[in-house]
Amino acid sequence: MPMMDRRRTLASLLAGLLSACGFRSIPPTATPLAQPSAVPPTPTLVPTNELPSATPVIPVLVSPQRAIPLVPLQVTIQAAGMQGAAAKLVFTDTRGRNAGLYEVVLGEAATQIEVIPRAGLGPQRAELFINGQARVVADPLFTVEAETSIATGQQRFDVLYPRLRGFMQQGRLSYTLDGARVAGYRSPDNPLLWLRDHTYQARGFCYFEKDLTSLIEHFRAAQQPDGSLPDWLPNKALGVLKPGRKEVEADLEFLFVQAVVEAWQVTGDDAWLKQNLQAMRSAIDYSTSNPLRWDSTLGLVKRPYTIDMWDFSYGPTTLDPTNGRPAPRHWIDDATIWGIFHGDNTGLAQALNLLALAEERVGDSQEVQRRRDQSDELMQRLMDLSWNGRFFTHFVPLQPFEPAGVDASEQLSLSNTYALNRNVLRSQQGRTIVNEYFQRGEKRDPVAVFAEWYSIDPPFPAGSYGLAGRPGEKPGEYVNGGLMPLVGGELARGAFQYGAERYGFAILERYFFLIDTTNATYLWYYPAGNPGISGVDTVPTDGWGASAMLAALIEGAAGIENRGVSYSTTRLSPRWAATADVRSARATARYAASDGYAAYHWELSDGMLRIQFASAGDATELRLLLPDVVTKVSSVTLDAAPVTYEVRNVLGSKYVFVDAATGNGDVMVRW
Repeated sequence: MPMMDRRRTLASLLAGLLSACGFRSIPPTATPLAQPSAVPPTPTLVPTNELPSATPVIPVLVSPQRAIPLVPLQVTIQAAGMQGAAAKLVFTDTRGRNAGLYEVVLGEAATQIEVIPRAGLGPQRAELFINGQARVVADPLFTVEAETSIATGQQRFDVLYPRLRGFMQQGRLSYTLDGARVAGYRSPDNPLLWLRDHTYQARGFCYFEKDLTSLIEHFRAAQQPDGSLPDWLPNKALGVLKPGRKEVEADLEFLFVQAVVEAWQVTGDDAWLKQNLQAMRSAIDYSTSNPLRWDSTLGLVKRPYTIDMWDFSYGPTTLDPTNGRPAPRHWIDDATIWGIFHGDNTGLAQALNLLALAEERVGDSQEVQRRRDQSDELMQRLMDLSWNGRFFTHFVPLQPFEPAGVDASEQLSLSNTYALNRNVLRSQQGRTIVNEYFQRGEKRDPVAVFAEWYSIDPPFPAGSYGLAGRPGEKPGEYVNGGLMPLVGGELARGAFQYGAERYGFAILERYFFLIDTTNATYLWYYPAGNPGISGVDTVPTDGWGASAMLAALIEGAAGIENRGVSYSTTRLSPRWAATADVRSARATARYAASDGYAAYHWELSDGMLRIQFASAGDATELRLLLPDVVTKVSSVTLDAAPVTYEVRNVLGSKYVFVDAATGNGDVMVRW
């Protein structure tokens, strides 16, 4: 057999053995592939002049088929007879972006290189240059895959994501509605798909749910000509044949805008966003003009006197006009007490800013600033009316009214925690709300009240809200002073943002203890910590609270935030330095409905903090929390080169700010 045939036979046998072991062996391509602009052109594959034999040596690249961002893997270069040659291995992702460059001097037979996978998900191309000439083009050499995960070595953080994902997945519903599938996440105390519950849970299920749009499309189809939207979707299997709305609700329109834009920020589907643009405009116009929802004198959204965002208003039990049975006051009548509730307005202000993003991307550019101005002006009017210097007053009646048996001016209601995360507050206002909850937590009896996650505090006296005998009529029940994980989660996320990092971690740790002890999570709890059961439809897998805690974990503690579309720009603010026992952390956030992801490996040691980061995007905003003992930073480098940075005091916490025009890098902070 000729020498060349024997070499090919051996190469084929080697490739078969490596494939059977789960590795990929890549021979050179017959024709060099077109090169991305970031990579030098690949010359025709020829043997190097330095080889002692006229027979060309064919190098082989061997690698595992699957790679995980920032988790080292071994790539082997098999190039017998090329000992001492200079080799360069260049990686690019599917968008042609640089995913790594490695240089090595080849050994006698096989040379191993430790590769750190990064850049975009999917197949990655590798090119091997030897002595400056292209020898192998492997397209792909491996495929980069990512899943959301937290790994710190501390159980209270590491098991939260899989545990909460498991709770939430039990609340997923999918069925055929009007000839099309709908998928969504149910209410924890009602078996229907509600716009409110689903929208707030999206903050958590975006990491594992692929269908983010079908429910939104069904709600859009149910939108009324005046722009208003229903509360829930029909479900014929449950005997609910039409969509419906509780009359007292005033927040559904801003929730629709939030649902659309946040789904688009995950998927990056501009065409789908544009399909929803007019529906969003109509929803906002309804909220800001319809006399049932808008007070034209104050320029604010109005509603009946409900407890925060809930769907029943002040007064004794009434009769359901559809069947004559006793029921909570879901309806507007002559006894309705009207006023301004802060949560409707902070939510609308956020929605106006989100609509501006949509207009900027796929709509009318002249509308962008108008919508942002609307948001700012609305918030100023709300501040003038409702801000008391410590938090938002729960409800400001349009006509003089004082509820009996409670100091309404001291009532701290749950949407104060939502305001923390709507990007509508000044920094000091956010911190004062966090401080208010912390101080009330310090004053509570830890035996009688297990957490300060109050739906409202102080609660209304018994009988203020008639619920036809259901839980919630008495103080400490349901939304009348019951404790809610959704409040704790929003509060924790806000605490991380407003310089109270240790408080944020304390909330997560308390929630972990709760669910680890009971293997359950409920929409609400009695003050002592026993679960609240609102009725036969209550489930022990509350997705609303779980999603809020999950957002606090990923966006707050781990500090991974999508600042663009599908992590086109990522903000990384790892806050592990505020814990006593985390010195190394790997964190990944991956959207299931797109290839958007961001990941990092964070390490803290004596005199140094290091973060290696990777993402699908092109820009990274690093906000690196320093340990309390650090008084002065001596240097900051990005990929071993000095980089511009700034040390900022964020409400008492010191952060190093670095803005990198790349989605992938290695930052070291020394002091």
